[in-house]
Amino acid sequence: MATGPLIIVSGPAGAGKSTLIRRALEQIGPTFRLAVSATTRPQRLGEVEGRDYYFWDRARFEKEIEACAFLEYATVHGRHYYGTPRSEVDRFRENGTGVILDIDVQGAEQVRRLYPEHLSIFVKLRDLSQYEQRLRERRTETDADIARRLETARAELARSGEYQHQIINENLAVAAAEFCQLLRDYQADLARRGNP
Repeated sequence: MATGPLIIVSGPAGAGKSTLIRRALEQIGPTFRLAVSATTRPQRLGEVEGRDYYFWDRARFEKEIEACAFLEYATVHGRHYYGTPRSEVDRFRENGTGVILDIDVQGAEQVRRLYPEHLSIFVKLRDLSQYEQRLRERRTETDADIARRLETARAELARSGEYQHQIINENLAVAAAEFCQLLRDYQADLARRGNP
């Protein structure tokens, strides 16, 4: 069986990555899945353990780091660990399922080195003020959290050129169609090349 494609998706908080990925999974179906990341940040209202994230305490996360159980991990916004357990990626790809990673630029850099054959997409908004507006609309973060996320957004945007494709998520329907087309084209390209 052919190895499933690996898709790396990054972009600042508030850019709409999760929404685009959810739309793609609805449209493309079971040939792709989203890898569930682990984090030490607190669980937000409405988030479900094992669907949105694995919510681990710092001790467990650091134990998994020592066991080399992560494909990638990083400290994000200077406060919390985020990482992708290897078990969320390799076993699915071995069975031919494509795996989408919603990870930050630090994690993406680590994964690109491990898996040279991948598709990388950076999702962004046209203007920095749009990030602040979207973050405030969430009503889940303090002013200090928002300021920290905007500072992180500036640093991430400076690295958007490291990705093979960039999508400006100004119109959700248009961005979702572009995102899905990139996944389909990449999957077809791998099939043509015999999926190395």
